[in-house]
Amino acid sequence: MEFKIETHLHTYEGSACASATGHEQALARKADGYDAIIVTDHFYRGNCRVDRNQSWEGFVRDFTAGYRNAKKTGDEIGLKVFFGWEECFGGSEMLVYGLDEEFLYAHPEMIKWSAREHYEQIHAAGGFVVQPHPYRERDYIEGITLYPYYCDACEVINTSNRPIENVRAKAYAEDFGLLMTGGSDIHHAKSLGGGMIFEHELNSIFDFIEGVKSGRGKIIGL
Repeated sequence: MEFKIETHLHTYEGSACASATGHEQALARKADGYDAIIVTDHFYRGNCRVDRNQSWEGFVRDFTAGYRNAKKTGDEIGLKVFFGWEECFGGSEMLVYGLDEEFLYAHPEMIKWSAREHYEQIHAAGGFVVQPHPYRERDYIEGITLYPYYCDACEVINTSNRPIENVRAKAYAEDFGLLMTGGSDIHHAKSLGGGMIFEHELNSIFDFIEGVKSGRGKIIGL
């Protein structure tokens, strides 16, 4: 069997740069032939749509709305929907997999963590950290910053990237012996392709993490 998963997806509810709601993303990705998606909206220090002036509980509730809406629709149409997020550290971002909403509620201090503290705390709680699009160059990015010791894997194919940016990402992962993932970084309903394919069903975010760790996933476009 082939199990196709989008590993890097944004919703209108959580990400200021996204136009598709969680509901719309679930429908569109199902139509594209995906079996699962991971919602990874921009978190507190990134391009987040959510009001940061409210209580922490309110922030987390509103931040996770895109995931909840995608999950509700996914359950109805036969699309698995898993939770993650994308935090920003200056010129770099980090995708976090394997932790849930309760972790966010319990850690309001995380908005002050350095990249090192972030990695250590996520790891201590059983999470998995991926540095996406490490060589992306855009006018809104402060600069290229690499964190090979504060991530578990590198996103080496990002279908929103320029080809040379992916080539450099793969070389970076190889140089530091990092695990590799792929995703589209999709913000809109229009298809971008990308993601990963596994030869077995993934029933949880932990199945995805284990699949990456064991090298059982094929990166689309690599």
